[in-house]
Amino acid sequence: MDPVTVILTIFVGLTGLVYFFLRREQQKWPRLGVPFAKNPHLLFGNVRGIFQKEHSCEILQRLYWEFKGRGLKLGGIMNFFQPAVLVIDPEISKSILVKDFNKFHDRGIFVDPAGDPLSANLFSLEGAQWKAMRTKMSPTFTSGKMKYMFESVLNVAERLKDYLAENCLKEDIELKNILQRFTMDVIGNVAFGVECNSIKNPSSEFRLMGLKANRFDGVRFLKFFIGGAYKNFAKKIKLKVVEDDVHKFFMSLVHSTVHYREGNNVKRNDFLNLLMEIKNKGKFSDEPNSGGEGITMNEIAAQCFIFFTAGFETSSTTINFCLYELANNPDIQDRLRNEIEDVVAKDGGELKYDTLLGMNYLDRVVSETLRKYSAVDNLFRISNSPYTPDGCNFTIPAGTLFQIPIHSMHHDPEYFPDPGRFDPDRFLPEVAKSRHPYCYLPFGEGPRVCIGMRFGLMQTKIGLVTLLRNFRFGPRSETPDRLQFEAKTFVLTPQTGIYLKIEPIGI
Repeated sequence: MDPVTVILTIFVGLTGLVYFFLRREQQKWPRLGVPFAKNPHLLFGNVRGIFQKEHSCEILQRLYWEFKGRGLKLGGIMNFFQPAVLVIDPEISKSILVKDFNKFHDRGIFVDPAGDPLSANLFSLEGAQWKAMRTKMSPTFTSGKMKYMFESVLNVAERLKDYLAENCLKEDIELKNILQRFTMDVIGNVAFGVECNSIKNPSSEFRLMGLKANRFDGVRFLKFFIGGAYKNFAKKIKLKVVEDDVHKFFMSLVHSTVHYREGNNVKRNDFLNLLMEIKNKGKFSDEPNSGGEGITMNEIAAQCFIFFTAGFETSSTTINFCLYELANNPDIQDRLRNEIEDVVAKDGGELKYDTLLGMNYLDRVVSETLRKYSAVDNLFRISNSPYTPDGCNFTIPAGTLFQIPIHSMHHDPEYFPDPGRFDPDRFLPEVAKSRHPYCYLPFGEGPRVCIGMRFGLMQTKIGLVTLLRNFRFGPRSETPDRLQFEAKTFVLTPQTGIYLKIEPIGI
């Protein structure tokens, strides 16, 4: 047989095997009797819209309404060539996140502490390792510890105010970029003890590395997919989700900062200092693979890294979306500013942590912002045992990815009438009680609820209070009537910059 014939035979054979594998995976839901989304693409499944410049929230929303229109509680989809389940019923969401948590305690994300130390963070860890790390980390996010970090955040907010006061009358000022620099400075300060000052110096190495760490291009997406779906294979090929230069920068930063503080007895009111205290304490767990005593330097670096990458983008976009809505709803903006001034005046004119907690309308405004623009559009868990949902006559096998489309639920008129309207009074106590509690999940819920929720809300509210006390925001000719979302981002992000009219108040 000549070489060309051999090559063609091998190619045809491999193509046939791949085709057989893909079709067999797509027949999983019909074989199990699970209702499924129609017409999946051979390679991209039901999510090919990602390659048509759609954000995943829009893709999942279409699937959500397809299943809900058929009266289903959940449905099978193809996440590329990985079978997954999309949850529609908030009662099933409650089961996954709380009631049956023992079956759904992992997210199914790639973790390799040895080959990729920064991947071994609280967001990604699984099983006993996650439980032990959560136990160690929980004391660092109490209300008392938030007070501990409050002044650091407030100081950065003052720098943001000063920068805007100097530049707010310029035509080209764009809020998405500036707010990103604000939250990056906040978390750089409290997580790494670094005064990166990217508000004034947007070209700082810290900011550039932070942006690269959060970049979600095709290569990064492929790494996440392979690492999550084929973990053993990913470890064998020594896959690294974090790029080498980003890994080197953040590991070096944490190691050098910790060594300097310990060598010079430096203490700061920040997250890193709390982790250093944990490092020098005894065991928190006797379970296998619990991480040993205290916390290692690599574990400190991994927790600082996820605190930074998960925190700066989510909070900056929340402030950004909120200001956009306030600019387009001046009555809400005026009502909120009046509350801020009244509450601060009653506390001696100074913004304090307890003062911030007393701003009820601010809390509702932020909640409505997170409802309309949830930073993460879906929650995901992977089952570790077969699961038969309540009211269903089929069983879903272990190892299946379950996705809870929180953006879709947040825009479902059954739970939030006229969902496109910005209305903070949806979160009045008596109104909120009338809804199913698991149709609003901006931070998740249950034992794996976002551990940084208090901090994220604190820096978001400090940023908003500081800005609204000193500036009035309104739309400009460039301000879009309806926001479009950037497709290649994990965190919900406006596709273009947001330009608003910014008028100083009493500065």
